[in-house]
Amino acid sequence: MDGVTLTQLGAFVLVARLGSVRAAADTLGVSEPAVSKAIAALRQHLGDQLVVREGNGMRLTEGGARLITIASQMVSLAADAEAAVAEVRAGGAAANLRLVVDSMIAEFIAAPLTEAFTKRRAGSVQTTFGVAMSWEMRALVSDRLADIALGPMLASGTDDRLISVPLLRYPLVIAAAPGARFAGPPSLWPWLIGPSGADPGTEIGRMLRRLRVPERRISVFGHETAAWAAAADGSGVVPAVASLIAGHVRRGELRTVALEDPPARACWYATTRRPEQRPTATTQLLNFLTTPDAMQIMCSTGTGVPPSRFKPPVYVTIWS
Repeated sequence: MDGVTLTQLGAFVLVARLGSVRAAADTLGVSEPAVSKAIAALRQHLGDQLVVREGNGMRLTEGGARLITIASQMVSLAADAEAAVAEVRAGGAAANLRLVVDSMIAEFIAAPLTEAFTKRRAGSVQTTFGVAMSWEMRALVSDRLADIALGPMLASGTDDRLISVPLLRYPLVIAAAPGARFAGPPSLWPWLIGPSGADPGTEIGRMLRRLRVPERRISVFGHETAAWAAAADGSGVVPAVASLIAGHVRRGELRTVALEDPPARACWYATTRRPEQRPTATTQLLNFLTTPDAMQIMCSTGTGVPPSRFKPPVYVTIWS
């Protein structure tokens, strides 16, 4: 029997990450039987089911959990190898990759993520990124004014032009100053949010609607970290990504606040046009986003600067 192929590994990675054969087939632009055949061949060769159906989703076996990281790296390196040869044929000209991101990713993740990607590509790709609300991000990618969007899920069942690929699932927490106490239901508390919370398409925006928080109880700050600083001063409660705020909770500058109906786990997505409609550099970035290096950046807890010093600028490039 032939050995493991990159086609099989690529199909496995997508099925595992997206949770269904159909989603993987849509992303690859192939039929569902083609993906099923690739997975079956990989299972037979490795002697393990790798990924099994569980409820409405899929679950990795122990063997599949060990394979996923290695398979992701192999698929990514293969794409890089193809791109490197293509760059030689193109005369080595750098490709321009335009990202659009939500404010949370812009403040904490976009710069180190694009820097790591550009370094990996050895200068063959130039990246710029801008900040937009979720509905603007969808329009920018659909109209080819941006190549890829990082943030909430943008693709919908009524729009066959876009694909949203899950990147990282993360828990939301509610934080406040250690000595702060707030009476009544959460809808009566003073809520402090950054720009991402003002976007109804983000997980924080949806949570505030679910809790029925009126607008008069919400204060919006120019940066997520400015909202954290106000919370540390006792001005209210702030929703945040658990990993990003963990250092400040650990140092006792903030504490987590329990809710009867706690916020759900959220997810960051990469949204692009369909494979046949997107530039090579976009596919290269998608491949990079599945690597351990990219995941480590997205899970970073930051440098541990105290909330009172949180005034970092967000450097962006907006296109006309």
